[in-house]
Amino acid sequence: MMDDLFAAERAARRRAAEPLAARMRPRTLDEVVGQSRLLGPGAAFGAMVRTGRPLSMILWGPPGTGKTTLARLVAEASDAAFEALSATTHGVKDVREVLAGAVARLESDERRTVLFLDEIHRFTKAQQDALLPGVEQGTVILIGATTENPFFEVNSPLISRSTLFRLESLAPEDVGVLVDRALSDAERGLAGEVDGITAEARAAVAERVGGDARLALNALEVAAVLTVGRGGTQIGLQAVEEALQRRVVRYDKAGDQHYDVISAFIKSLRGSDPDAAAYWLQLMIEAGEDPEFIARRMVVFASEDVGLADRAALGVAVDAAAALALVGLPEAGYALHHAALYLAAAPKSNTVARTIAAARRAVEETPEADVPPHLRAAGYRGAEQLGHGVGYRYPHDHPDAMVPQQYLPDAAAGRVLFRPGRAGDEAEVAKRVVEADDRLGRPPRR
Repeated sequence: MMDDLFAAERAARRRAAEPLAARMRPRTLDEVVGQSRLLGPGAAFGAMVRTGRPLSMILWGPPGTGKTTLARLVAEASDAAFEALSATTHGVKDVREVLAGAVARLESDERRTVLFLDEIHRFTKAQQDALLPGVEQGTVILIGATTENPFFEVNSPLISRSTLFRLESLAPEDVGVLVDRALSDAERGLAGEVDGITAEARAAVAERVGGDARLALNALEVAAVLTVGRGGTQIGLQAVEEALQRRVVRYDKAGDQHYDVISAFIKSLRGSDPDAAAYWLQLMIEAGEDPEFIARRMVVFASEDVGLADRAALGVAVDAAAALALVGLPEAGYALHHAALYLAAAPKSNTVARTIAAARRAVEETPEADVPPHLRAAGYRGAEQLGHGVGYRYPHDHPDAMVPQQYLPDAAAGRVLFRPGRAGDEAEVAKRVVEADDRLGRPPRR
C-alpha cells in the first residue's frame, strides 16, 4: 500500500512538471476537439477505435492536430501495448527490437502492440522496409504520423497496407474551446493560477496559432507566467502577443505546402483574383519559399494562361525575374507583386497551350512526314539538281509579303493547329490571321 502511495505521488510530481499541452492531452475520444471528419457520427476512424479492433494506419496532418493523442487513444481502446519511435532518434535496430518484443508479447499473453512512428516521412527506405513483416503478419498495429503528403514520402508497400486518415488544422473556435478548458481545469490546467483571459486575448490565441493546439496551449502557458510574474490575475492581449511573438506562417517549402500553395497562387492568377494572388505570393515570401521558383512559374504562366491576349505579359514576368536576380529580396518583392498583379488583371488565353497540344498530336500522327522539296535547304551545290528549294516563292516578292504556298508536310497538309481566341490583344491577332487565311486560301480556323 505504501509503495502505491509513493508511486502515485511520484506520478503526480511528474504530471506537475509537464508543460500545459502535455497535461491537457485528451484522455478519451470525447475530449478530442475538432476532427469531426474522423470522430463524428458514422466516421470510420471513430468506429474503428471504439470497437477496439484497429488496423494499421497513417495519420496525416499539420502539427498540433492530435496525431500522437489519437495514436495513444487507439492503443488504450484496444488494450494494446504502446511503443513509440521517432525517425530522428531511432533506426532499423530499434524497429526490429520493437517487432521482436511484440511477437513475445503476443505469444505470452496474446496482447497486441501499437507501434507509433512519429515523423514516419523521415524514416529511410530501409527503416520503412523493416516494418513490413510486422505489419503484414499483424504483429504490430502500425500508426504512422506525418505532416507531409504520404504519397510523396512513404513507401508504397506501407501505404497499401495502411488506412490513410487526414487530420485538419483546428478552427479558431476549436482552439477557443481548448483555451477555455485549460483555464477552467484546476487539476491539469491553469485554474487557480490566473483568473481567466480577456476576450481580445482569447481571440488572438484562437486566430494566430494556425490551428495548432500544442502551440496554442504553449502560448497560453507562457502568457499566464508573464501575467503572474507582473502581478496580474487575468491574461491580457499584451501577454499573449509577447508569448506568440508573431503570427505563425505554416509552410514547409520541402513538403506538401510547397505544392499546394504554389497551386493556389497560379489558380488565383488564372482566376483573375489579384487579392488572392497577392495573399499567396506574400505567404510564400514570408515562409522562405525560393523566390526564383515563384518567378519561373510566373514566366511560364505569362505564356500558358495569358499568351497573346496580352503580349506584354511575358515581358513583365521576365522583367520581374530579372529584377529579382538584380536586387534580391526583400526589395524584389515589389517586382514580384508587380508581375503577379499584372498577370492576375490581364485578359486570359490558353491559345498557346492549346496550339502546343495540337502540334504535338499532329507530329505524333504523322511520323513519316517529310519536308516538302520547295522548303528544303538550297544553299549548297547540287541542291537544285535534287529539286531542293525548287518552286519556293519568296513572300517579300509579293504584295504585303503574302503568297499562297504549302508550308506543312504533305502528311499534315490542311491541318489547323492555331485557333486564336478573342480576348484582349488576341482579338487583333485573330483578325490578322483570318485576313491572311482569306487571301491565301487556307482552311477556316473555326
